[in-house]
Amino acid sequence: MTPSISIAIIGGGPGGLGTAIALSTLFFVTVTLYEQAPEPREVGAGISIGRNAWNVLSLLGATVGVRGGKLGFSWQRNGRTGEVVNDILHSGDSAALGEIKEEEDARFAAIRARRTRLQAALLDKVPAGIIQFGKKLVEIQDLGEGRGVALRFKDGTEARADFVVGADGIRSIVRRTLFPDHHLHVTGNTAFRVLIPLSSIAHVKDFPAVNGWWHGLNGHIYFAPVDDESEDEPRLFEITVRSYNEPVTADRTATWAIPATNEKILSRTGDYDPRIQAVLRAVPEGSWREFAMVAGPCLAEITAWDKVALIGDASHPLSGAFGSGAAFAMEDGWILARALELEYSRNGGGNSTNSGIDTATTIRNALRIFQRIRGPYYERMYDFLATREKHLQGTRKEGEAGFESIIKARVAGLGFVAGGKMDWIYKNDIEKVWKDYLAGEQAERL
Repeated sequence: MTPSISIAIIGGGPGGLGTAIALSTLFFVTVTLYEQAPEPREVGAGISIGRNAWNVLSLLGATVGVRGGKLGFSWQRNGRTGEVVNDILHSGDSAALGEIKEEEDARFAAIRARRTRLQAALLDKVPAGIIQFGKKLVEIQDLGEGRGVALRFKDGTEARADFVVGADGIRSIVRRTLFPDHHLHVTGNTAFRVLIPLSSIAHVKDFPAVNGWWHGLNGHIYFAPVDDESEDEPRLFEITVRSYNEPVTADRTATWAIPATNEKILSRTGDYDPRIQAVLRAVPEGSWREFAMVAGPCLAEITAWDKVALIGDASHPLSGAFGSGAAFAMEDGWILARALELEYSRNGGGNSTNSGIDTATTIRNALRIFQRIRGPYYERMYDFLATREKHLQGTRKEGEAGFESIIKARVAGLGFVAGGKMDWIYKNDIEKVWKDYLAGEQAERL
């Protein structure tokens, strides 16, 4: 049977690749992924792979090669002294700070991995000929009912598709076109990230090279191994320096993965424990990359024109992604594929008595399902972040309370808000979500 629906995916990150894998299994579609980079690449440092990510990676058949350092317990420390502050939490609340309980199936153990390994595992499962590199989208246009969408790229080429998936990240041009009144703002938070050989900091005495946060007054530093202990050298170690009070200027929205000097990082971390200073000084000059954090309000709709869907960071420009941004995006893509498959079948697809299907109706109804399932999920995340921010207010000013009290209040606030209540994110089973949706639909018809 000749494919009847053409799909264009904008963006080749984990979300775009996962969506390409999921959609390419549908016999009635043709898929093209447009990626602005000239070749396969991934920027950043480490990425968390928890049960939710493993669930969707398993559905995509893309678990092979994804390995890293086991997360275990995420230590929370006073950044000036190294004192552990997890113990101020009530029993059972430590999950809020990253305690990962042992899975019955070791394949689903939470890990921190090199982003390149996730990228490679996904790329390996994308059918040949689907990805076009060097395609930076500059314009997307609705051609009208039943006529699809026109795409124009920076290199002067153009394309048309029946259905477009915007997987182009937090600064999504697809989102800006669909919702011109939705604006991002610079949060004032900046992340400086690097991967270095674990052996390069072996000389730092009494430094716990494990997964954990060291909290300062105006930021925190996160450390994590991104390679398994069984791997050959050089095993890599991730460092992220988060600064809370960077100057907010218009050009900060473009600050993404740009080089940062060692001097810049050290100037923001002078009040940290001497062991931290020694670790930071071990980073080779030119290795740091700077990422200015931006965010935007919750979108009431993550679809538009009855032919475009936003996924991943393009659909929910949050101030924090719970360490699960890649999982969210891949879940989005998998649900899109299931919704299209369902609506194609309902619309007569595959029935020998029908000469064709109503493409516009199939896409429109599939997008309504996608909105119904994923829209409320992201609204819940925004509500959670607003609640957390309320609890954390006042923990960034030393004042009369004193530094130690502020750090303990910050960590306790995280535990109070999140403790034992995050399985809807970290253990989300997207296949069960789909089955539950189908069961709900059936119950409504009775």
